[in-house]
Amino acid sequence: MTFALYPSLADKVVLVTGGASGIGEDIVRAFAANHARVAFLDVQDEAGTALVAALKDSRHEPLFIKCDLIDIAALQAAIADVHKRLGPIGVLVNNAANDDRHAIEDVSVEYWDWSQAINLRPQFFAAQAVHPQMQALGGGSIINLSSITWRLGSEAMIAYGTAKSAVIGLTRTLGKAFGADNIRVNAIEPGAVMTERQRTLWYKTEESVAAMVSRQALKKVLLGEEIARTCLFLAADDSRMITRQSITVDAGIS
Repeated sequence: MTFALYPSLADKVVLVTGGASGIGEDIVRAFAANHARVAFLDVQDEAGTALVAALKDSRHEPLFIKCDLIDIAALQAAIADVHKRLGPIGVLVNNAANDDRHAIEDVSVEYWDWSQAINLRPQFFAAQAVHPQMQALGGGSIINLSSITWRLGSEAMIAYGTAKSAVIGLTRTLGKAFGADNIRVNAIEPGAVMTERQRTLWYKTEESVAAMVSRQALKKVLLGEEIARTCLFLAADDSRMITRQSITVDAGIS
């Protein structure tokens, strides 16, 4: 099967949060394959270093910066470092998240605040930080990762689902606020993407994976590569008149 390559992404500086593993890793790989100058942030030092090594033969070797996105000052410093080392950021992919499960009665104030601090807050502050860089470039693309969780109303992920619903509101608001600067802001709502983390924590057997696939209109296992290809389209010039939108990539789950 052959997929599109986007010439407009070649040599463009792309920043991916949470890029060392899972969907984020697939996004980093996809942009590297399109010859972008990719930087990614993550707390996973070993995985981040391994990904850089795996992609060392790309036109541009990716740049990994260890960063805890809960620390907004560290996030802002990392974005400034990317600018200094690679140039102004033209594409931001706000991917980092943590889809922890929990019972509603067990949610404390501290847990709630932690969930918003990783699943929502960094998306705004990363967008705020790259805004002047994209202004200087004459435009850019911000892609926020949401989730279908909030649409399904999963009671085991109420804190996460609330944050991911807010991502849609953030996307529409920033899209309007940044539109005059030719900066597009869109969201992607992934379905049950079977990453290594999902298989380790939640879908431990092939039967559980098959049960999820049976809920989908398209009877194939959903992979991070599908989310990555959607990111490529939204980052490329091919989608230059698309903004303030959310694209669901869930194989038609119900």
